[in-house]
This record gives sequence, structure tokens and C-alpha cells, in this order.
Amino acid sequence: MSITLTDRHRVGSTALELPPMGFGAAHLGGMYHRVSGETAHATLKAAWDGGVRYFDSAPFYGRGLSEHRVGDFLIDQPRDQFMLTTKVGRYFRRPADPKTFDRTPWGGGLNMEIVWDYSYDGVMRSYEQSLLRLGLDSVDALLIHDPEASLASNPDGPRMEDMVRSGIKALEELKASGQIKAIGMGLNAAPSLLSFAAQVPLDFTIVAMPYTLLDQAALGTGLKRCLEHNISVIIGAPYASGILATGPGPTARYGYGIASDAVQDKVRRTQAVCARHDVSLQAAALQFPLAHPAVVSVIPGGARPEEVTSNIGYLQEEIPAGFWAELKAAGLIDAEAPVPV
Repeated sequence: MSITLTDRHRVGSTALELPPMGFGAAHLGGMYHRVSGETAHATLKAAWDGGVRYFDSAPFYGRGLSEHRVGDFLIDQPRDQFMLTTKVGRYFRRPADPKTFDRTPWGGGLNMEIVWDYSYDGVMRSYEQSLLRLGLDSVDALLIHDPEASLASNPDGPRMEDMVRSGIKALEELKASGQIKAIGMGLNAAPSLLSFAAQVPLDFTIVAMPYTLLDQAALGTGLKRCLEHNISVIIGAPYASGILATGPGPTARYGYGIASDAVQDKVRRTQAVCARHDVSLQAAALQFPLAHPAVVSVIPGGARPEEVTSNIGYLQEEIPAGFWAELKAAGLIDAEAPVPV
């Protein structure tokens, strides 16, 4: 499977085309610790110099900090040479007491209080705040962010009702006027591809966990629906939030928490197959999801320049067909899962 960063794949039936790999900017918001402005700029420069031209951020990442970091770099790049996506559903206001404000879950985020709002006005306010943080006058697509989390954190009922009633109208207006090219949704669970994603018309979705080298739970359900409805898929956590990049160990992360013994064992068995075929675990993790016909891109993150440079190399690493065959024979990936050829 020959993959190059100059390849382009159409998103749904829209005019937006994305490369097979982009840069996910959550880490630049301080996912586990604060990333300095200097390091963030160097990381983004390493991505750019390596040929990466697709960048994804969100207001939630670092409570606005990620968008600041991304915009600070992209503002000096030719606008017609990169694609940029961000998200709606949250906007910010000054906290009542900044000195005691809790920035959780961001280790280095900004002192900004989140206001959830999926309504027409909330979507527009979120979009306009994002443009100001980015310092840019356009983004290529907007995604409805974290509907699962919005449901869990909302004492007044499901916010998706606001999205269905009026928020989607804002996104459709922005698309019809040419301000964005596509409408997406950011999801974290396989069932959400059948529930939340079915409530509004979408061109694409970013899926953060349900389809990785470790878990193909969405293969015959949500991803099948995406194919049937021409909804493109971007894999937002190809390293399963950490363990497929770091390998197993006491601090290895899976699903944004410490990996269980069962997950660690599965990674060790996958590593053993990697060793027999001289394949890096990271290359397998990045390339595997791209074989699915619904998937147009993967967007691994990075907090340091060397992480991004390594990802570019892993994307282009040669992987023999026998490797995928052994993973299937060992039951380490779904027997029906498409694999690179």
C-alpha cells in the first residue's frame, strides 16, 4: 500500500479533499501538560516541513489554547495550501474567579469557562470565537463536538435537541454561503455512529476510538452506515490515545486512561507479530484504518517535533501482506477488516 501525503481523498460529496494523514492538535492544548509556545511552533513547523497540510483543532482543546497555537503558526502560511477543521458546541466566558478556576482536564489550558450550546446562536458564537483565536478568516469544515459528553454533562436534557432544532441550520447556512465546505461530527464511541450521527445530515465524522488496530467494534455497524450514506470518516486517535505509540507499560494509556491488563496483553501479542515481520507497531496502527473504504484520513497528535517526524515515517513504512494475514489468523484484528494491500 503506497501512501503519500500528496494524495487527496474527497470528503463525502463535498468539494473538500483531505490527505491521508493530518495533525491532531489536542496535545497543543495541554492534554497532559502544558506545551510551550516555542515547542508548539516547532512541532507544527516539523509537520509542515514534512508535508502535512491538514490540521484539526477544537475550542475544547486547552480551553482555546490549541486554536491559539495552531493559528499562530498557520497565519504565516499560504491559505490555499492547507486544510483546517475545528469544532462547535462550546464557547467561552471569563470565570467568576480566575484565581481558583479549575482548568481540568487540561494540564496547561487557559482560564476560560466552558458554555455548552448546540443552538443556532451557540454554533455561530463558537464559530466566530474560533476565527478570532485562530487569527484566520476561514476554516474548511466544522464539526459538532462531543455529543456524548454533552448529554452526560447537561442537567437540562439532551443538547442534541438544540442541534436538531436550530444548530444544524447554522452549519447548513455556513456551508451554503461557502464559509465552510463540509459538516462533521466528532465522536468517541461506536454506538454513536448509529445514534448521534443519524440525527443530522453529515458529510463526515471524526472517530476517536472505535476503529483502531486494537478495536474494530464499529466495522459492521457504524462504519457500514457511513459507507451506505456516503459519510467519510477520519480516525482521530489511531494510537488508541497512546498505547499503540508507546507500547505496553505501567503508564500506557488506552481510551484516555491507564490501559487494562487485557489491552496490554493484546498489544504485546501484536508486537510479537510486528517483530516477526520487521514492522513497527506505530506504522501498523497508522496504516491499518486507512484501508477501510470509508476512511479518508488519520490525524495522530504530537507534542514535540520528533513525534510528528516519526509519524510521517511510519505512514510510509513498507508492511508485507503476510503481517496482516498473521494478525487475522491470530484473532488480533477482525477477520472481515479491510487491510492495506
